[in-house]
Amino acid sequence: MFQALKNSMLLKVIGLVLLTLLLCIPLAEIGSLNRERGRSQQEAAQELASTYAGSQTVIGPLLVVPYVERWNETQRDAKGSVIGSVARSKELTHIVFPDTLHTEGSLTPQERYRGIFKIPFYTLNATLSGGFAGFDPASVVHSEDDSKIEFKAPFVAFSVSDLRGLDGSPALDLGGEALRFAQRVPGMADDGWLGGGIHAPLAGSALAAWQTKKPLPFKLKLGLVGQETLSMVPIGEETTAHLTSPWAHPSFGGRFLASERAITAQGFDAKWRVSSLVTSAREQVRAGMASPGPAEAATAAAAVAVDTARHAGNAARRMAGPLESFDVSLAQPVNVYSMSTRAGKYGALFIGLVVMAAFMFELFRKLRLHPVQYGLVGLSIALFFLLLLALSEKLRFPVAYAGAAGASVLLLAAYFSAVLGGWQRGVSFGGYVAVLYGALYGLLASESNALLLGALLIFGMLATLMLATRKVDWYALAN
Repeated sequence: MFQALKNSMLLKVIGLVLLTLLLCIPLAEIGSLNRERGRSQQEAAQELASTYAGSQTVIGPLLVVPYVERWNETQRDAKGSVIGSVARSKELTHIVFPDTLHTEGSLTPQERYRGIFKIPFYTLNATLSGGFAGFDPASVVHSEDDSKIEFKAPFVAFSVSDLRGLDGSPALDLGGEALRFAQRVPGMADDGWLGGGIHAPLAGSALAAWQTKKPLPFKLKLGLVGQETLSMVPIGEETTAHLTSPWAHPSFGGRFLASERAITAQGFDAKWRVSSLVTSAREQVRAGMASPGPAEAATAAAAVAVDTARHAGNAARRMAGPLESFDVSLAQPVNVYSMSTRAGKYGALFIGLVVMAAFMFELFRKLRLHPVQYGLVGLSIALFFLLLLALSEKLRFPVAYAGAAGASVLLLAAYFSAVLGGWQRGVSFGGYVAVLYGALYGLLASESNALLLGALLIFGMLATLMLATRKVDWYALAN
């Protein structure tokens, strides 16, 4: 009875299925290690962002015109009779966006390291050009009846999300006058879109042109360092941009994709064109510039606000979403952790296919393989995924994959040469495993077709097995 159970093919198959499931435990541990290393890479990127520079969002330049609105507020008694008036005032800000805004620039990639992790950075060298329309005081809306408006000195505001990335001070020419930037943007909330920006007061010919309501052309030369992603906010009536880079693996994103782009092994060339008719970026910037003023206090006599963003409900709704922009990122051509994770998803399938092949050798060659031998074979396949992760942190992914697969194939070929009683059988088994590794690499290299190729692989293996055993008398073979 015991001998019959020992030689039962059904029990052996059940045992191999259980062994395959058991080997999923080390696969799960390797997958957990892979995710941990991926998180460590993200933490390294965050550390570099906190100590050097993060991703950059460029807003501006735009013209800010602060002013004071004064009016007399009628005072009434309890019966509603007029008993006098009190002078009131509040400070507001009028925003003038450029009619045209064009960015012409190049992104020079660079890489920085935190431990073993390599993080992509870039240096942007760009010229932002365009023009502001002549200022019309009548365009400023009065918020109170019979009020008077007193304009203060205007200034140009400009913002990047991380000022530490500025390569020197931006050089601004406005209306033929060279202006110098100073820290912060007066009257803006620290948590607003321009809270951490810089400003340049109008002076000389630029101020004279503004006072005489003449158009103001501008040209701003910018050097900027950022981490991985550059975002530009389309605040112009007509916003265009042209960026080039020797980086051959860009990722375009944001609210607006590039209207024209060319990607080659030598880099990319991309152009954007965005009209103010299709974006709410201006409204978002206005809403984000409002700052709390003393009017919130009970004894306040003035308020600081943005004159074109008075509806709190609309402003809150606009601020709830991300700032509309067009983006380009220097994506890494191969993320070793995502590739290793994708490879690990096929681990159980690989172990099952290799164990199935060993079982076929055992049946057709009339050999006896011990469960320990099956376990060692499954562990060698699981070790491949750990070896792939370790090597890919030091070598290019194709080289790391070839090294890990080659080591696994040689190990199995040498082992089965002894187990199966001949080097020809060992080499043929190693060749079978090599074909499986080659198929897996094809799945990883073709991400868009991975599902189709994986389904075809499984179907092909099953069809081969069924056709090869279509005339086998399984009962006789078991006996």
